[in-house]
Amino acid sequence: MKIKSVFNYNYKVAKIFLLLILVLGLTNVNAQTIVNSLSELMPYLEKDNVEVTLAPGDYTITAADVKKGLYKKEMKLKNTSSVLLLFEGNNSTYDFTDVTISIDTKVLQSFGKNQVNELQIIGNNNVLKNLTMVDNGSVHDAPTRRATNIVMDGSHNRIEGFHVTTKGSFPYGYGDAFGKGGKVVIKHRKHSACLIRGESNQLKNSTFIHRSYGHCIFTQAASNPIIEGCVVEGEVRKTDDMLAETSGPAFDVNFMTVWGYKLPKGYMLSTGEAGIRAYNAGETIIDGKVYKRGTSNPTVLNCTIKYMRTGVTLSHAIGKKYVKGCTIIGCENGYSLGSGTVVDCKADCAFGPVYSSTYENDKNYNADITIIPATDPYYNGSGSVAYIGGSGHEITLRGSDEAVQEGLRIKVGGDKGNIRLKNGNFPHQNDFKGGSFKINNLTNYPIFLSAKSSNVKGKSMGEVSDLGTNNKIKQIK
Repeated sequence: MKIKSVFNYNYKVAKIFLLLILVLGLTNVNAQTIVNSLSELMPYLEKDNVEVTLAPGDYTITAADVKKGLYKKEMKLKNTSSVLLLFEGNNSTYDFTDVTISIDTKVLQSFGKNQVNELQIIGNNNVLKNLTMVDNGSVHDAPTRRATNIVMDGSHNRIEGFHVTTKGSFPYGYGDAFGKGGKVVIKHRKHSACLIRGESNQLKNSTFIHRSYGHCIFTQAASNPIIEGCVVEGEVRKTDDMLAETSGPAFDVNFMTVWGYKLPKGYMLSTGEAGIRAYNAGETIIDGKVYKRGTSNPTVLNCTIKYMRTGVTLSHAIGKKYVKGCTIIGCENGYSLGSGTVVDCKADCAFGPVYSSTYENDKNYNADITIIPATDPYYNGSGSVAYIGGSGHEITLRGSDEAVQEGLRIKVGGDKGNIRLKNGNFPHQNDFKGGSFKINNLTNYPIFLSAKSSNVKGKSMGEVSDLGTNNKIKQIK
C-alpha cells in the first residue's frame, strides 16, 4: 500500500514536470519581441530563431545618423557595399506591419565610394513582412556610386507585403539613351529597387513605385528565385519631350546617344530599366561562402509591370523559365524569355511589342499572350505588336485588336524598328532569321513574314504578308 502511494506521488510529479516543460517550450516558440526604435531593432538582425515586431510608426534614417556610426555594416563581394539594415541571422521573422522607414536620399552619398544597400539579407530561412520603405528626397539625389533598396542573399528567405518607393539616380528622365553599362555619353549613377540572389529566395505580394534609373526587380547568381504577386510602376517619357529641353545633361551633349546617333523623335522611353530581369552572372553569399554564377530556374507569377523598359526579361537565365498570370502595361517591351513558358499572360502594345526575341538563336519559346487595350494613347515607334526570331516556338496571340488602325503588325524576322538598333547599331540584336515554329494569331493584327522567315506554320485572323520561303499560315475568320 505504501509502495503504491509513493508510485502515484512520483507519477503525478513527473506528469506536472512534463506539462511544465511543454508549456514553457510552447511559450518560447511563440514568444514575440516588440521593439520601439531602429536602435533597439539592430541587435536582433544578427540573431537566430527570433520573432521581432517593430512597433507601428514612422522611422527615419538620415545622413547625420550615418555620420554618427549608427549604420556601418559592410559586405565585401565583387564590390564593397555599405548596408543600413543587414539581416545576418537564421530562422527568424521580422514583422513591420504599419511601419514606414524613410531613408533620406542624402544617405546614398554618405559612404564614400561604396555602393549602398538599404536592406540586405545574408542569413537563411528568414521572413520579413509588411514594411513600407521610402526614399525621401529628390529623384536627382544620386548615390556617389550606385544603390539598391533591397538585396536578398542566403537561402530560402521570403520578403512579403513590402511597399517600396525608389528615388535618387543620375541622369534621370532619359532611360538608357545616354548609357547603362561600360560605355556612356553621360556618366551615370544607378539606383535599383530589389536584387534577388542566393538559393530559393522569394519576393511576394510587394509593390514598387520606381522613380529611378536602374532595374526594379532583377536577379543575379540566383538559383530557383520566385517572384510572385508583385506590382511595379515606373514612368515613361516621349523622346520628343526630351528633345525639347533647353538645359540639362542631355542638352549639354546635344542629345547624342550612346548608340552613336542623335536621339530620334517618335518613341516612348521608360525612365527606369527592367521591371523584372534575370542576369547570367553575379556573386552571392550563402552560409558564408561566395558563389559566382548566373540565374537558373526563375519563376514569375501573377505580377503587374507598368511603364518600364521591359516587363519580364529572362533571356539570360538558364534552366526552366516559367511565367504565369502576369500583366504588362505601357512598357517598351513585354516578355522576352529566349526560351521558356509564358501562360495566361497579358500585355498591351501601346509603346512597344508584347513580345520580342532577344537573339537569333532563341529557341523553344512557348507563349500564350492576350493583347489588352492600352490605357494610354498609342506611341509605338517600332510599329510592332510582336517581333519573333529564332526557332522551335509555339506562340498564341489573342485578345484586343483595337489598334489595328495604328498600322502595328506582328513581325517575323527582319528589322525590329527598335530605337536602339538604328543605322546598323548592335547588329547581333536585329534583323533576325525566324522559322520552323508555329504561330496562332487570334487577332486581326496583320502578320509580316520577312525575307528572313521560313517554315512558319499556323493560322491567322489578320492578313498575312509573306516575303519568306515555305511559310504555311492559314487565313481564318
